[in-house]
Amino acid sequence: MFPSAIPGVQWRGITPPLALSDYAVIAFDMDSTLISIETLDEMADLMGKKAEVAALTEAAMRGDIVDYKQSLRDRVALLAGMPEALLDEVYEQRVRINPGAETLIAACKAAGLTCLLVTGGFTCFTDRLRVRLGLDDVRANVLDIVDGRLTGKLLPQAWGDICDGEEKRRKLLEVCAQRGVGPERAIAVGDGANDLPMMRAAGLSVGYHAKPAVRQEVNVAIDEGGLDQLLALIRTEDAK
Repeated sequence: MFPSAIPGVQWRGITPPLALSDYAVIAFDMDSTLISIETLDEMADLMGKKAEVAALTEAAMRGDIVDYKQSLRDRVALLAGMPEALLDEVYEQRVRINPGAETLIAACKAAGLTCLLVTGGFTCFTDRLRVRLGLDDVRANVLDIVDGRLTGKLLPQAWGDICDGEEKRRKLLEVCAQRGVGPERAIAVGDGANDLPMMRAAGLSVGYHAKPAVRQEVNVAIDEGGLDQLLALIRTEDAK
């Protein structure tokens, strides 16, 4: 069990206050972590398929589906024929930055951390969030679009086919290596089972309103309030 001294925040395996200057990289999941929605579910909603897709998403995030890549392919396939213009509608009308995200990112950037977004979501959303939030690097999937409509497939990229949990971990380690630091100087923030590989590699793991499979492993569980609740456990004034 976690000890608890801050409402809505619990921790184990660490002794607060930590120093933000001890870290060099922070990696965020996107859906239900940096933003309040599951973008794929909201895309499906506009196609009248939300219940079917959301059930698969929930099972994947709980860890009930072993083959995450196939699960993602199956969900994307259900959206074949979706007009590309609806992607703009999802971003403009449904994407909301989670409370405290901008405050936490600003503190991390001020401390010199590399801010990374790693997601099973799609570049049509991450490209805009990268600019909006001032993120340094992104790893995401690319939807195949032909003649203004989704084909129901994902495009392979130079690094591989699909950004799943293992790819999130690999990207985190890659960025740490680029910074010349070990993964013990990384923070990983997420909510679902496909975030566990990077969380296990990082020196500090943070679950934000996390699924039970994630919550039972993380160092910090933020169950109430915004992402900036993490700053209650971390000194920032000596950050460099």
